[in-house]
Parts: sequence; C-alpha cells; structure tokens
Amino acid sequence: MEKAVSFRARMADAAAELKKPRSLALAAVLAALNLVLNQFTIPLSQYLEIGFDFLTVAATAYLCGPWMAALAGFSTDVLGYFLRPNGPYFPGFTLSAILLGVVYGLWYYHRPVSIPRIMGCKLVVTLLFNFLLTPLWLHLMYGQAFVVLSGLRIVKNIIKFPVDVALLYLVLKTCEKYLNKNKSQ
Repeated sequence: MEKAVSFRARMADAAAELKKPRSLALAAVLAALNLVLNQFTIPLSQYLEIGFDFLTVAATAYLCGPWMAALAGFSTDVLGYFLRPNGPYFPGFTLSAILLGVVYGLWYYHRPVSIPRIMGCKLVVTLLFNFLLTPLWLHLMYGQAFVVLSGLRIVKNIIKFPVDVALLYLVLKTCEKYLNKNKSQ
C-alpha cells in the first residue's frame, strides 16, 4: 500500500508538473483528445447535451494534477468554442472548465483510484457544475428563469451518474497502470 501524501505535498508536486516536458506533452495530447470528444455530443435539448470529454479532463487531472488540468480546461474551452460554437462565447463556461480541472485534480491527483472516491467526486461535480454553475451561466446568457432542478436535467444526471462512474473508473484505472508502468522504467 502506498504511503499517504499530504495535501501540501500533492499541490507542490502538481505545481512542479507545469515545468515537466513529459507532463506538458501528455496534457496536450489529452487536450487534443478532449477537443475531438467534444465534437461528438448527444443533444437532449437546446441547452442540454451529453458528452464524454470530461474523461480527458479527469485523466489529465489524475496524471498531471489540478493546475495542469485547469490550464488544459481553459485551453480546450476556448479552442473548443472556435471549433464548435454552441451559442455566444461566455467566460463563465471557461471558468467552469478551469474549476472542473481543479476539482478533479484535488480528488484524484496522487490518490488511489477507488469507486467511493470516484462517486464522491462525481457527486460534487454534478451538484456544483450541472445543478449550479451551468444553470447560472445559462440564466446570465439567456435571461431565462434560473432553474436548477429542471426535470430533464435531473433525469439526465441520474441516468448518467452510474455510467460516468463506471467510465471514470475504467479510464482512471488505465491511467494508474500507465503511471505504475512508467515508475518502473
């Protein structure tokens, strides 16, 4: 079993990742994959869609830390807007992309992959981003009533929760194997 690493040490390691060419290259590849995955979403309504680009954000956060994931989130949000504009540009979504990288990094970077950790993180992400920030940004953009718990949004998140947890588990376990393989080299 691995020795527990303090929060301060994990954040210092995460800051050091910003200077490592290998981490920068890995984050760039994952950001490019994010942009590709962002092109393929399943629209449910004008304001609601299902996507899988969050997997690359979680992988970046797990492998490179919260700060690199935040930087990748910023980059992919801005570049993604130019590749597939979905309404007017709004900086709130860029802020959400940055914060998402930080949240995933705080939960996953230098931490063992486990179902309870993934479920806890996914719950925080769902509540903070899907039920609070995204409806807030849509309200600010379009002036509609600030509806946090719309029926379609609730159903989508209930259905997606176990699917996202399973996908995150598979992706993060793959990342864990990658890290363990590279530690031995």
